[in-house]
Amino acid sequence: MSEAKPPSSRAEQRRLQMADIARLAGVSVSTVSRALSGSSLVNEETRKRVSELARSLNYSINLGAQNLRLQKNRTVAVVVPYDAGSRQHISDPFFLSIVGAIADALTDQGWDMLLSRVDAERLDLAAQAVDSGKAVGLLIIGQWRHHDQLNELAARKLPVVVWGAQLPQQLYCSVGGDNVLGGRLATEHLLAAGRHRLAFLGDAALPEVMHRREGFWAALALRGFRPDPALELAVPFEVGAARAAIEAFFAAHPEVDGVVACSDLLALQAIQVLRAQGRAVPREVSVVGYDDMPLAAFCDPPLTSVHQPVAAAGVQLVHKLMQMLEGQAVPPSMLPVHLVVRESAPT
Repeated sequence: MSEAKPPSSRAEQRRLQMADIARLAGVSVSTVSRALSGSSLVNEETRKRVSELARSLNYSINLGAQNLRLQKNRTVAVVVPYDAGSRQHISDPFFLSIVGAIADALTDQGWDMLLSRVDAERLDLAAQAVDSGKAVGLLIIGQWRHHDQLNELAARKLPVVVWGAQLPQQLYCSVGGDNVLGGRLATEHLLAAGRHRLAFLGDAALPEVMHRREGFWAALALRGFRPDPALELAVPFEVGAARAAIEAFFAAHPEVDGVVACSDLLALQAIQVLRAQGRAVPREVSVVGYDDMPLAAFCDPPLTSVHQPVAAAGVQLVHKLMQMLEGQAVPPSMLPVHLVVRESAPT
């Protein structure tokens, strides 16, 4: 008996999957096709049943790609996940900056942007914009704690590019700053200025923060210092949720003379708390932020910060998604960062 031949093309594989869906749903292949395209000729109950079966079989509905071929859809979904615990707002300066950079890059290409939010615990929900045909591809801001869900989106062959860190066993394409280098630069600067009791503010359960902490640890080790877990504070990026923890932390650790904060807003919160507790910045404690948002240059004192190339990131994210939509294999990329020195942590 001869062995069955594998499908000769992705199109043939998709036809076989569609036949499986039709058999399981008890409908014809043409009805499956209409249901997946959102046709009004198929009732809502059947459309829902077919869509659920398609997802269970890892069948990428990808109406967006179909619409792109027909020149009907030039919309990209930009998804900013939210953490249900901290409720970090979309008005966060970093979110606003990178969404603005993406919007500019899409406009330059003649494309539209659909901005949405999903629960960070359910990043898989981001796929709905493509599955429904509202958008042809996804740009997701951050991996949060669900690298596995992003891998599942990539396994479905959905066109998705993520702003975030490069991680082991990564199936999806990411664009991100060099977080290990950023953490190292911030720490080396404080050590060179004679600061030796350094605090680290940021939740290392998040991949980007984890890499920044790796750089923090590496810089300490090069100078012969051992990381002190007691001087690491896992706080969310949302400053309202972080305030009480930062107050308690600095009250318990008067020995701290330098701070590496994983965002500019956390750094500014640290400065406010230190001042409220009677400690001068930078005379007694030097503070370094991360991202180098425009506000960093205008606060008091102006903030030393690790600069992320947000404008270049927007261009890269859009470029890689366009390549993906053209059927190209797209590798992840890491963008360079550098330290901008200001008065909160002078040389």
